[in-house]
Amino acid sequence: MASKPPKSDPVQDAPQVAGPKHAAAGLPAIGHTLRIAQQQMGVRRTALTLLRVNQKDGFDCPGCAWPEPEHRHAAEFCENGAKAVAEEATLRRVTPDFFAAHPVSDLARRSGYWLGQQGRLTHPMYLAEGADHYEPIAWERAFDIVAEELAALGSPDEALFYTSGRTSNEAAFLYQLFARELGTNNLPDCSNMCHESSGSALNETIGIGKGSVLLDDLYRADLIIVAGQNPGTNHPRMLSALEKAKANGAKIITVNPLPEAGMERFKNPQTPQGMLKGAALTDLFLQIRLGGDQALFRLLNKLILDTEGALDDTFIAEHTHGFEDFAQAARAADWEQTLTATGLTRDSIDEALKMVLASRRTIVCWAMGLTQHKHSVPTIREVVNFLLLRGNIGRPGAGVCPVRGHSNVQGDRTMGIFERPAPAFLDALEKEFGFKPPREHGYDVVRAIRALRDGDAKVFFAMGGNFVSASPDTDVTEAAMRRARLTVHVSTKLNRSHVVTGARALILPTLGRTERDLQGSGEQFVTVEDSMGMVHASRGRLEPASPHLLSEPAIVARLALKVLGERSSTPWEEFEKDYATIRDRIARVIPGFQDFNARVADPAGFALPHAPRDERRFPTATGKANFTAAPVEHPELPEGRLLLQTLRSHDQYNTTIYGLDDRYRGIKNGRRVVLVNPDDARELKITDGSYVDLVGEWKDGVERRAPGFRVVHYPTARGCAAAYYPETNVLVPLDSTADTSNTPASKSVVVRLEQSTAD
Repeated sequence: MASKPPKSDPVQDAPQVAGPKHAAAGLPAIGHTLRIAQQQMGVRRTALTLLRVNQKDGFDCPGCAWPEPEHRHAAEFCENGAKAVAEEATLRRVTPDFFAAHPVSDLARRSGYWLGQQGRLTHPMYLAEGADHYEPIAWERAFDIVAEELAALGSPDEALFYTSGRTSNEAAFLYQLFARELGTNNLPDCSNMCHESSGSALNETIGIGKGSVLLDDLYRADLIIVAGQNPGTNHPRMLSALEKAKANGAKIITVNPLPEAGMERFKNPQTPQGMLKGAALTDLFLQIRLGGDQALFRLLNKLILDTEGALDDTFIAEHTHGFEDFAQAARAADWEQTLTATGLTRDSIDEALKMVLASRRTIVCWAMGLTQHKHSVPTIREVVNFLLLRGNIGRPGAGVCPVRGHSNVQGDRTMGIFERPAPAFLDALEKEFGFKPPREHGYDVVRAIRALRDGDAKVFFAMGGNFVSASPDTDVTEAAMRRARLTVHVSTKLNRSHVVTGARALILPTLGRTERDLQGSGEQFVTVEDSMGMVHASRGRLEPASPHLLSEPAIVARLALKVLGERSSTPWEEFEKDYATIRDRIARVIPGFQDFNARVADPAGFALPHAPRDERRFPTATGKANFTAAPVEHPELPEGRLLLQTLRSHDQYNTTIYGLDDRYRGIKNGRRVVLVNPDDARELKITDGSYVDLVGEWKDGVERRAPGFRVVHYPTARGCAAAYYPETNVLVPLDSTADTSNTPASKSVVVRLEQSTAD
């Protein structure tokens, strides 16, 4: 039987600390999975639900975007995927009675963990201006309120339409269509905060802002470099692919400021051998300083250039542009400067070079550790340089592999969720739907927060997500949200964004991935795109958590009818009734989706075209893959300061907190911890177990403080520290962003540690 939600917030002021683990998954993962699932769903519902996750006739996991193999296990899910499913399929409910008993002022004092543990939202809820309680509201009246506020705006550009990566292709396509028919490109999304740097760099260098590998490529690689990524927690099913690659002979280099259990050894719970012994994954661990990756890849490129016979001269001559300028810059790379920037030894870089030169097929995988620095875009461009030198794009077993964090964040961008849409996409929309889309670029996440802060935006509408907790500079973000006239959140569960509101607020409860979606033409399915550009169907099987829920496509369609009225000739009612009609329109607007309905009927789905991968054709401005030659940068650290990265615990998915433990790092019953290298701690005279305030330092001179963190001596890279978000988002300045992509620089925050008054 499922357990009841906690009545009060758990005390977290004395976390228990042990040493970090050196293996991931295995029996502990199974036990933890079953315990969490049983608490949320009960025994029978757990069995029925988990056996449908990521199956060809089931539903796509609402967690990460790692692709499914062709031949799937009966249990094709990981520990954190099971937690995500359990949270959505929970038997706990947040009803109008809950809101009657809990004023918003009380909920605003609760932790994100407590809010999320209360269960599924069951009714549309409305917070009137000046009120302290949400009250139930009819769907029709809720849409009226949104329409009233949008009609009162001086311009459509005073509205913001945010998207979370959970949103399906069908819902995302309708959402961007509605926003553009209204008259705005203000479509910020969660990608602005994560892989925007990847898209910016890859579009410029190879002509498409997505990875160039499929799952089979990992199995065929000679060398896989995993940089700035922790698959054991953030993409655990990736460990199975790495295990298979190792069995096929691949070598793995891990580049990370922290040793991570999943990259040390993977105890595959699908096999007896895996459970007992596991497989060692990393052959070479490069414990790099935060932000030193560009310097590392630049030096490797210099060394490759200096090695006779190491270049793929034919590929460079036929398929690339800008080689000479790049080569001149790379040959100037300096050993001493690189060792300072990276914190690595000369021997370890030489060993990496040997592995690179011995590999004919190399893949580089990365995540937020590369994308959330000021110089992230040049860093990723340097990774592309590294691969181009030896012809490692457009070759089986080789390529770029940015690993997306949320299950359909890549698909949402493909569907047009982007504040800077391509003219060709807008042309296709205009031709298909007969209206003139706006051409002026809209706001990304950071610019959207500024617009709210400055009074230039007045309505905020979120399709999923937890915008307040996910965004940087928490105090600034929350103050900006409170300036809005109306905030609206389409959600499955309660989160902090529901209690940091504009003058008025709406919560619109929606179906989850796990739930059956019945519309006028019968049972519906939706589609998603994974991190490798594979598109497939997702079919929920559970009965909805409440009869008062609407699907995301239905919410958008009904809202569009109410707001646009006779101005729109789009068949919104038809779209709500039958999602196949949405896919027909997608097929006519977005390249690669022709015969969408027929192709997605294949249980395995289909791969979207990728010119560099499929035909070694690079649709860039030059018509070739572009070498680039940016100056090498790395964060400068004042004396007595540390460079902080924000990260997830193992009991966390993005801003959703499943529990208060971080099993692999040895942390139990607490999240306000800061991981500090013991040598740094001794120099700073900070003892293990003491409590400090983290105080951010940035050029604007504003003091940003996160109080009461327990110091944990931990084997981080020297000069580097780590702590969990969203608790440390308060330290990330709104204007501290990556050049070009404008992604918050959450992995390179200069902090000083001050003894806490709570110590």
